[in-house]
Amino acid sequence: MRLFIDGDAFPNLLKPIVLRSIQRLHIPTTVIANKRVFIGDAKEIEYIIVDQGADEADHQIVARCQSGDLVITADIPLADRVISKDAHAIDHRGELYIKENIKQYLAIRNLMESIRESGEMTRGPKAFGSKDAHAFANQFNTFLSKHYRPETP
Repeated sequence: MRLFIDGDAFPNLLKPIVLRSIQRLHIPTTVIANKRVFIGDAKEIEYIIVDQGADEADHQIVARCQSGDLVITADIPLADRVISKDAHAIDHRGELYIKENIKQYLAIRNLMESIRESGEMTRGPKAFGSKDAHAFANQFNTFLSKHYRPETP
C-alpha cells in the first residue's frame, strides 16, 4: 500500500499526525500538489509538484494510485475516482469514503455546487479544528491497523 496526499489545502494540524505514522510504519508516501507542501522530513516521502491548473494534482494521483492504496483528500470527485480504482480515500475530517457512500457524498456536493452557481449564498464548511484532527487521527489509525502491512525485505 502507498499513501497519497492531495497536498492542495492539506491542513497543517494533520501534518504531524500523518508524519508520525509514516515514520513509525515506514509507509511509502507521495505528496502531490501544485505548490510546495512540506509534511516533514522522512525517507519514505516523495514530493511531486505539478503544473498549475484545475485538477492537475488530482490527475496525477489517479494516474499513480493502485488498488489498495490510500488517498487523503477533501476533494470528493477525486475520492470517487480513486475508489473506482479499488483504492481508498479519507477526508481531512476523518470521513472514510467507500463504494457504499461515495455516490451519496458526490450527489450532495454536486447539489450544493448547483445551488451556489444559481446565486444562492451557502455556508461553507465550519473551520477546521482540533476535533476534526482528532477524528481524522482515529480513522487514519484504524484504517492503517486494518489495511497496512509493511513489506519485509
